[in-house]
Amino acid sequence: MSIIRLAAGLPRRRRPVNSTLGVKSPMRFLHIKGVNAKADFAQENGIDYRYRLEITRVGAARAPLTACFIMQNPSYAGEQEADKSVQFLEKNVFELNLPEFNDVGCLVVVNQYARIQTNGFLGLPSDVGLRNDKTIREAIRDSEIVVVAWGSSNRFEDRKRFILDLIKKSTDKTIYKTKMHPSRGRYASFILPFDA
Repeated sequence: MSIIRLAAGLPRRRRPVNSTLGVKSPMRFLHIKGVNAKADFAQENGIDYRYRLEITRVGAARAPLTACFIMQNPSYAGEQEADKSVQFLEKNVFELNLPEFNDVGCLVVVNQYARIQTNGFLGLPSDVGLRNDKTIREAIRDSEIVVVAWGSSNRFEDRKRFILDLIKKSTDKTIYKTKMHPSRGRYASFILPFDA
Protein backbone atom coordinates (compact mmCIF):
# COMPACT_ATOMS: atom_id res chain seq x y z
CA MET A 1 0.00 0.00 0.00
CA SER A 2 1.43 3.37 -0.89
CA ILE A 3 1.36 6.04 1.79
CA ILE A 4 0.42 9.48 0.54
CA ARG A 5 1.74 12.28 2.67
CA LEU A 6 0.20 15.67 2.24
CA ALA A 7 2.67 18.09 3.70
CA ALA A 8 1.52 21.09 1.75
CA GLY A 9 -1.53 22.43 0.01
CA LEU A 10 -4.07 21.69 2.73
CA PRO A 11 -6.38 24.49 3.83
CA ARG A 12 -5.38 26.63 6.79
CA ARG A 13 -7.37 26.27 10.00
CA ARG A 14 -7.24 28.35 13.20
CA ARG A 15 -6.11 25.68 15.63
CA PRO A 16 -2.78 24.18 16.86
CA VAL A 17 -0.76 22.50 14.12
CA ASN A 18 -0.85 18.71 13.66
CA SER A 19 2.73 18.01 12.64
CA THR A 20 1.78 15.03 10.47
CA LEU A 21 0.02 17.11 7.83
CA GLY A 22 0.79 20.71 8.58
CA VAL A 23 -2.88 21.30 9.34
CA LYS A 24 -4.56 22.38 12.52
CA SER A 25 -6.47 20.30 15.06
CA PRO A 26 -8.33 21.39 18.21
CA MET A 27 -6.50 19.27 20.81
CA ARG A 28 -3.28 17.33 20.76
CA PHE A 29 -3.51 13.58 21.29
CA LEU A 30 -0.38 11.52 20.84
CA HIS A 31 -0.17 7.85 19.97
CA ILE A 32 0.55 5.70 22.99
CA LYS A 33 4.16 4.69 23.61
CA GLY A 34 5.46 1.64 21.81
CA VAL A 35 3.52 1.91 18.55
CA ASN A 36 4.23 3.02 14.99
CA ALA A 37 1.53 4.51 12.77
CA LYS A 38 1.12 4.68 8.99
CA ALA A 39 -1.61 6.75 7.36
CA ASP A 40 -3.06 6.75 3.86
CA PHE A 41 -4.17 10.32 3.09
CA ALA A 42 -5.37 11.75 -0.21
CA GLN A 43 -6.75 14.98 -1.56
CA GLU A 44 -9.45 14.60 -4.21
CA ASN A 45 -11.15 17.56 -5.85
CA GLY A 46 -9.88 19.82 -3.08
CA ILE A 47 -11.28 17.60 -0.29
CA ASP A 48 -9.09 15.83 2.29
CA TYR A 49 -9.55 12.09 2.86
CA ARG A 50 -7.94 9.53 5.13
CA TYR A 51 -8.54 6.03 3.89
CA ARG A 52 -6.66 3.97 6.43
CA LEU A 53 -4.71 4.36 9.64
CA GLU A 54 -2.56 1.41 10.68
CA ILE A 55 -1.02 1.25 14.15
CA THR A 56 1.47 -1.51 14.92
CA ARG A 57 2.89 -2.42 18.29
CA VAL A 58 6.70 -2.19 18.26
CA GLY A 59 8.18 -5.66 18.65
CA ALA A 60 4.94 -7.46 17.79
CA ALA A 61 5.31 -11.08 16.70
CA ARG A 62 6.15 -11.73 13.05
CA ALA A 63 2.56 -12.72 12.33
CA PRO A 64 0.44 -10.91 14.93
CA LEU A 65 -3.31 -10.78 14.77
CA THR A 66 -4.87 -7.69 13.23
CA ALA A 67 -7.96 -5.93 14.59
CA CYS A 68 -9.92 -3.71 12.19
CA PHE A 69 -12.10 -0.97 13.67
CA ILE A 70 -14.74 0.61 11.43
CA MET A 71 -15.91 4.08 12.49
CA GLN A 72 -17.92 6.89 10.85
CA ASN A 73 -15.42 9.35 9.34
CA PRO A 74 -11.82 10.31 10.13
CA SER A 75 -10.04 13.27 11.61
CA TYR A 76 -6.50 14.34 10.70
CA ALA A 77 -4.96 11.70 13.00
CA GLY A 78 -1.90 10.42 11.20
CA GLU A 79 1.60 9.11 11.69
CA GLN A 80 2.75 11.57 14.36
CA GLU A 81 -0.44 12.40 16.22
CA ALA A 82 -3.56 10.51 17.16
CA ASP A 83 -6.97 11.88 18.06
CA LYS A 84 -9.15 11.07 21.06
CA SER A 85 -10.84 8.10 19.35
CA VAL A 86 -7.63 6.57 18.00
CA GLN A 87 -5.78 6.95 21.30
CA PHE A 88 -8.74 5.34 23.13
CA LEU A 89 -8.65 2.38 20.71
CA GLU A 90 -4.88 2.01 21.11
CA LYS A 91 -5.28 1.78 24.88
CA ASN A 92 -8.07 -0.80 24.56
CA VAL A 93 -6.12 -2.98 22.15
CA PHE A 94 -2.53 -2.63 23.39
CA GLU A 95 -2.61 -1.62 27.07
CA LEU A 96 -5.67 -2.98 28.88
CA ASN A 97 -4.92 -6.70 28.38
CA LEU A 98 -8.47 -7.35 27.21
CA PRO A 99 -8.94 -11.02 26.28
CA GLU A 100 -10.61 -9.96 23.01
CA PHE A 101 -7.29 -8.53 21.83
CA ASN A 102 -4.79 -11.16 23.01
CA ASP A 103 -2.00 -11.48 20.45
CA VAL A 104 -3.15 -8.42 18.47
CA GLY A 105 -0.12 -6.57 17.16
CA CYS A 106 -1.79 -4.40 14.52
CA LEU A 107 -4.78 -2.07 14.76
CA VAL A 108 -6.34 -0.81 11.52
CA VAL A 109 -8.87 2.02 11.46
CA VAL A 110 -11.14 2.52 8.46
CA ASN A 111 -14.34 4.52 8.20
CA GLN A 112 -17.74 4.44 6.52
CA TYR A 113 -16.73 7.72 4.90
CA ALA A 114 -13.11 8.69 4.19
CA ARG A 115 -13.69 12.46 4.15
CA ILE A 116 -11.90 14.27 6.96
CA GLN A 117 -14.43 16.45 8.72
CA THR A 118 -14.86 16.69 12.46
CA ASN A 119 -17.87 19.02 12.78
CA GLY A 120 -21.16 19.16 10.91
CA PHE A 121 -20.58 15.95 8.99
CA LEU A 122 -23.35 15.29 6.44
CA GLY A 123 -22.41 11.93 4.96
CA LEU A 124 -22.84 12.88 1.31
CA PRO A 125 -21.99 10.40 -1.48
CA SER A 126 -18.87 12.47 -2.27
CA ASP A 127 -17.74 11.97 1.36
CA VAL A 128 -17.23 8.22 0.81
CA GLY A 129 -14.02 8.71 -1.19
CA LEU A 130 -12.96 7.10 -4.44
CA ARG A 131 -10.97 4.24 -2.84
CA ASN A 132 -12.88 3.77 0.40
CA ASP A 133 -15.03 0.74 -0.40
CA LYS A 134 -11.95 -1.12 -1.66
CA THR A 135 -9.98 -0.05 1.42
CA ILE A 136 -12.71 -1.30 3.77
CA ARG A 137 -12.94 -4.64 1.95
CA GLU A 138 -9.17 -5.12 2.17
CA ALA A 139 -9.03 -4.15 5.85
CA ILE A 140 -11.76 -6.67 6.72
CA ARG A 141 -10.15 -9.36 4.55
CA ASP A 142 -6.72 -8.87 6.15
CA SER A 143 -7.96 -8.84 9.78
CA GLU A 144 -8.78 -11.68 12.12
CA ILE A 145 -10.90 -9.42 14.35
CA VAL A 146 -13.42 -6.84 13.09
CA VAL A 147 -15.02 -4.26 15.39
CA VAL A 148 -18.05 -2.19 14.39
CA ALA A 149 -17.00 0.97 16.21
CA TRP A 150 -19.59 3.62 15.44
CA GLY A 151 -21.39 3.01 18.73
CA SER A 152 -25.04 2.35 19.43
CA SER A 153 -26.41 4.53 16.64
CA ASN A 154 -25.61 5.14 13.00
CA ARG A 155 -27.76 7.53 10.99
CA PHE A 156 -26.13 6.59 7.67
CA GLU A 157 -28.31 3.60 6.83
CA ASP A 158 -26.98 2.89 3.32
CA ARG A 159 -23.33 2.87 4.43
CA LYS A 160 -24.21 0.91 7.55
CA ARG A 161 -25.99 -1.74 5.48
CA PHE A 162 -23.07 -1.94 3.01
CA ILE A 163 -20.52 -2.51 5.79
CA LEU A 164 -22.66 -4.94 7.77
CA ASP A 165 -23.18 -6.98 4.58
CA LEU A 166 -19.40 -7.14 4.08
CA ILE A 167 -18.94 -8.29 7.66
CA LYS A 168 -21.65 -10.95 7.41
CA LYS A 169 -19.87 -12.43 4.38
CA SER A 170 -16.67 -12.72 6.43
CA THR A 171 -17.56 -15.90 8.27
CA ASP A 172 -13.97 -16.58 9.38
CA LYS A 173 -13.69 -13.40 11.50
CA THR A 174 -14.23 -12.72 15.18
CA ILE A 175 -16.64 -9.78 15.28
CA TYR A 176 -17.37 -7.31 18.07
CA LYS A 177 -19.10 -3.97 18.40
CA THR A 178 -18.54 -1.00 20.67
CA LYS A 179 -20.97 0.21 23.29
CA MET A 180 -20.48 3.80 22.11
CA HIS A 181 -18.32 5.77 19.71
CA PRO A 182 -14.68 5.72 20.87
CA SER A 183 -14.60 9.52 21.22
CA ARG A 184 -17.18 9.16 23.99
CA GLY A 185 -15.94 5.79 25.22
CA ARG A 186 -15.57 4.52 28.73
CA TYR A 187 -13.36 1.52 29.31
CA ALA A 188 -15.89 -0.59 31.25
CA SER A 189 -17.84 -2.85 28.87
CA PHE A 190 -16.71 -0.90 25.82
CA ILE A 191 -16.23 -4.02 23.66
CA LEU A 192 -19.39 -6.11 23.27
CA PRO A 193 -20.37 -9.25 21.34
CA PHE A 194 -21.66 -8.46 17.85
CA ASP A 195 -25.30 -9.20 17.19
CA ALA A 196 -26.36 -8.04 13.75
